[in-house]
Amino acid sequence: MLPPVERSDTGFNPDFDAPNGHAPAGSVPVSPVEAPAAPVALRATETTQPPQDAPDPQRQQKVHDVLYSDIGVNTLLNRLKASIASARDFAGFLKRRGAIEEDQAAGLKKLSRLTLENVQKAEARHESYQRQFEQVIHTNERIAENGTQFGLALHAMHENLTHLANKMDTSRKQLKHEGLSAEKKVQDAEALVHKAKAKYDSLAEDLDRVKTGDTGAGRKFGLKGPKSATQHEEDLQRKLQAADQDYQSKVQTAQAYRKELVATTRPQSVTTLLEQIKEIDAALTMEMQKYASFNEKLVVNNGQVVSPQPLKGSTAQVPPSINQVVFKINNDKDFDDYILKHASKIPSVPIELQYIKHPTLSQNKAQPYAPPAAVPNMSMNANTDRRSSLQMQPSQPTSSFSSPAPPEKGPPQQQYQGSQAPEVVQQPSFPTYNSGYQQQQPPPPQPYQQPGPSYPGASYSPVNQNQYPPQQDFPRGPAGQVAAQQSSGVSYNSSSPPINPVFGLTLDELFRRDGSPVPMVVYQCIQAVDVFGLEVEGIYRIPGTTSHIQAMKALFDRDGSTVDFRNPEAFKHDVNSVAGLLKQFFRELADPLLTQEYYTQFIEAARIDDDTTRRDSMHALINALPDPNYATLRALMLHLHRVQQNSEINRMSTANLGICWAPSVMGPHKGANMADAGLQARVVMTILDNVLQIFDED
Repeated sequence: MLPPVERSDTGFNPDFDAPNGHAPAGSVPVSPVEAPAAPVALRATETTQPPQDAPDPQRQQKVHDVLYSDIGVNTLLNRLKASIASARDFAGFLKRRGAIEEDQAAGLKKLSRLTLENVQKAEARHESYQRQFEQVIHTNERIAENGTQFGLALHAMHENLTHLANKMDTSRKQLKHEGLSAEKKVQDAEALVHKAKAKYDSLAEDLDRVKTGDTGAGRKFGLKGPKSATQHEEDLQRKLQAADQDYQSKVQTAQAYRKELVATTRPQSVTTLLEQIKEIDAALTMEMQKYASFNEKLVVNNGQVVSPQPLKGSTAQVPPSINQVVFKINNDKDFDDYILKHASKIPSVPIELQYIKHPTLSQNKAQPYAPPAAVPNMSMNANTDRRSSLQMQPSQPTSSFSSPAPPEKGPPQQQYQGSQAPEVVQQPSFPTYNSGYQQQQPPPPQPYQQPGPSYPGASYSPVNQNQYPPQQDFPRGPAGQVAAQQSSGVSYNSSSPPINPVFGLTLDELFRRDGSPVPMVVYQCIQAVDVFGLEVEGIYRIPGTTSHIQAMKALFDRDGSTVDFRNPEAFKHDVNSVAGLLKQFFRELADPLLTQEYYTQFIEAARIDDDTTRRDSMHALINALPDPNYATLRALMLHLHRVQQNSEINRMSTANLGICWAPSVMGPHKGANMADAGLQARVVMTILDNVLQIFDED
């Protein structure tokens, strides 16, 4: 294991409230970039920067004139809008960068965990290589942890900046309504003034022309005919007086509105907008400074992990770097240690091989041409040897042997008790010794039976008889079947009809009867595979045990509520049989999961080459399915998506799952459907590739 590095060397402290990057009191020590020496360096840097120029009075006056002019409020609203947009852009960048860091850290952790498991396997190389490589892996885990903390810090910054931008946007809308309303009120009043003045000027000019006798002024016609010059002049005089009064009143109103705008409303709007612009700009700058600081910390912390450096004034021993750890691998010593581990397996005394003839054949082979009178002596010797072998195993039953008959008297006789031959221990192959014998049994001796046919090559020995205990006999009939099921631990289907059938019905019938859109057998099987089968290689491809599948099918057909696959004992620890049971349920549906009604439309959608168009077409068809079919398809596809996410371990990619499941959800590959086998698989693969867009995973 890599010796632990002091927290002051590698700690990652994304604290937003700590001033100057320092952690608050009572927290763990900070990283080298936050060490006490850092503020000194920062002050030195600050002293080397040139001082900022003093504000130019003329420039500030021009800015003030623009802000408090008629375009000031609108200009500030546009500037605040730009600041909000910039804050949101940087917040989006932080979110994506944080997600990238978290994904990379998660991938590095997973890789480190899998590599560590492989290194610790028995077939892997051990010794110093294992020890040093484990330190390298733990170093990568610490780098991944730094990346995770960095991603979390960026995510928090994104949340803060997004919240501030939304708050500023809401305030901007309110200020826009209030500020622009006051400006528009003044503008409308001044427009009425201009309109009243134009009317007043026109009437004054007409009156002047009438007084000077200008005939161009024209005569006005009344109800009783044309008006005289005097009447026309009096009429214009009245109108002019009314226009003059209206003009004066509108000017006074406009002046009052503008005075109120300039004195109260506009300064308030300008001040509020300036404060919000400065606030969001300062917040954006602060978050960017945090981002820069966290990047520096991440690089320094990772550098301390890869190659630790001592702090100034510290006397603590520095852990080795990755390069030093790898350098400690000793290949020669590892090789010698591995070989020496097997030294104890060397035989102490070599066994000298000798040719030893079987006792029953030694005399026969030694005297192939012996006279008939010598045969009984050989038989006695053979029997003596056989009995001595029996005495070595006192647990075997006692047997008596008769003298072997001459070869010309016929083949040997072998008697077997029961209908099964006794178990025979594998022995070296020897020539068959023709001997007749009758085994003694505890009951009275059985009558002599005629010699049966000989079995060439059978090395039967009474010593091997009754090596295994006899099998238990069960009574015949239903009672015997139940006893056998209880003894074997597996329940098999009885001949009685199902009490509450599940297989062979339609999903709509199951929904009307049980009230659950997803059948219980589907729920139980998915739950079992999720818990025990996601990392089983070839799940849904390798078939299960037929007897187990039929037994579990019978359980669900009798009463599915009593089945609980959360306990692996319920399916005999055979998760492949559970997977086979789930596929069999869908194969035996009276109407397939994707229904016969929409079969042709799914096949036509699978022929579309464009991925987006094909996905949208299938999405529409899935939404049109009956409710039980939709709910069951959703549960199944989200489950298969989880299986596919572990494809590096279980070797079940999207293509493999599509090939395995296409006949189960769309119908068997036979008849007219045989030509559609590839398109059926494409239907399932398209749904799996877009499962999170088609269904909501909640």
